[in-house]
Amino acid sequence: MDFKNLPPVKEQLMKCVRCGKCRSVCPVFAEVGIETVAPRGHVFMVQMLRDGQVPTSPEVYDRLSQCLLCENCSVNCPSGIDIHELNAAARSYIYEQNPNAGKELLFETLWTKPAMLRSSARLMSAAQKMGLQTLARKTGLTKILPGDLKEAEQMMDNIPSRPARSLLQELNPAQGKKKYTVGYFLGCGTDLFNPQVAQATVEVLTRNGCEVIIPREMKCCGLPHIANGKMETAQKLGVHNIKLFNSYNFDYIVTDCASCSSALSRKNMEFLFSGLKIEDEAMALADKVIDLTVFLVEVLDIRLPENEQASKVRVTYHDPCHLANAQLIKEQPRELLRRIPGVELIEMKGANTCCGGSGTYSTTHYEMSMKILDKKMDNAMATTAQVLATCCPSCMMQLNYGCRRHNWQVEVLHPVELLSRYYKSL
Repeated sequence: MDFKNLPPVKEQLMKCVRCGKCRSVCPVFAEVGIETVAPRGHVFMVQMLRDGQVPTSPEVYDRLSQCLLCENCSVNCPSGIDIHELNAAARSYIYEQNPNAGKELLFETLWTKPAMLRSSARLMSAAQKMGLQTLARKTGLTKILPGDLKEAEQMMDNIPSRPARSLLQELNPAQGKKKYTVGYFLGCGTDLFNPQVAQATVEVLTRNGCEVIIPREMKCCGLPHIANGKMETAQKLGVHNIKLFNSYNFDYIVTDCASCSSALSRKNMEFLFSGLKIEDEAMALADKVIDLTVFLVEVLDIRLPENEQASKVRVTYHDPCHLANAQLIKEQPRELLRRIPGVELIEMKGANTCCGGSGTYSTTHYEMSMKILDKKMDNAMATTAQVLATCCPSCMMQLNYGCRRHNWQVEVLHPVELLSRYYKSL
């Protein structure tokens, strides 16, 4: 990777005016209060890395990896610096020279092969149902896991026995008159850990006149790889998905995962493919990608009849960083919730603050992740809501764990699940 000539490194470093605005919105800095974990400190670090003033060492990588890549600093930067891109590019540059066998196994071998990933999830699900995970905890075997995994494995409870891809057909016809042909980008998190969300998505879309196609050969969106220094692998995954989805004549490409829609957005495609031959194809794909809630509210303009018999439910909503910060999508998920009869939307304090999940962050930085999560849970619980809604499978896993951690009896749902439930009640 030509680190020094990457667009964010080449064009954005000198924009920083050292104002410190980014420090005031960084959830990690709020916990630590040290410049080296602040976004401004990371900008300095990337500049020194570019100029050869700091080594491409694992220690420097570890400093940079403390960032959640939540993009709160980028969206609030007065100078318009994409600080998360600078950080991700620097991680990849360092990792290329300090590869890690464990990461290679996970992100290069396993996470690039959907069938192998699904098989691994099935094995983990079977182990849980056989009580092996509980036994390992009781006997202390989990304590030998490396790094933060000995604590983070607690989050991996109740893995479904069947992924969404085994429950859904590739071609799902529209009910009634067809309005659109929609490609469904079924992300890893929804597929493996929240198949009920995928089922609700397909049910709602087909009910509203969409023919839904789920290409069987799709792979991971690549965002976990970007976060873990594997940018070239993210590019390979991106090329595969670009070629695959562009081979169809889709009107839209819909995803229910904030991280996936962020990874497939024009902004991220530019980050990965600017100046490369496939750039035009990447942008053609990105122009069709749309978040599910935006599609339901702005394209299908779903309107539901008032129903006095609808079950009343108090709902609070958590903004996923990859939706609110990366794509500035905040109102549409809330509007969708408001349109569901019986739903009372209660805003929590700090709804647009990170939950600490950030994809794999909770497994690599467990203690910091929990500090950020606990603040989120305090705000959510103060609403006395019955449902905690969000549009990201990573956030759903983190928030579910937060509910168990705080003994809060509440459902964590995607808004489309509430919509699907309403349709089924008619």
